[in-house]
Amino acid sequence: MALSLALFDAYNRCDLDAFRSFLAEDIEFYHDQGGITSGAAALTESVKKNICGGDVRRDLVPGTFQANYMKGYGAVELGTHRFVHPKSNNPTGEGKYISLWQYKDGKWLITREISYDHHQAQPDASKAAPAK
Repeated sequence: MALSLALFDAYNRCDLDAFRSFLAEDIEFYHDQGGITSGAAALTESVKKNICGGDVRRDLVPGTFQANYMKGYGAVELGTHRFVHPKSNNPTGEGKYISLWQYKDGKWLITREISYDHHQAQPDASKAAPAK
């Protein structure tokens, strides 16, 4: 989970060098609304163009993180991410993701990423006004 949180942090801070350090050079990123992006350079440029300087933060939804060992390869990670307006802390959208991490030469890198089921975020029930 530490790797994922570090990736989220780099993404949210637009630290593109740190973000790219988590990506295999031949990464394939599949997005249900944006299509496919191939390669670390193209994905990093996409984040720079579409995320950096914008009004969005990507947060892991608590309780949704799963990681499973993939023998001879690495691990598969699943979770739900919420997109939040950083100034108001209001959620703007939500989706699910699958990351395929490869452990090679002493380093973990994402080789495939699927981001799907994007929809309007539901209000956080824990922040709702108490019932009367």
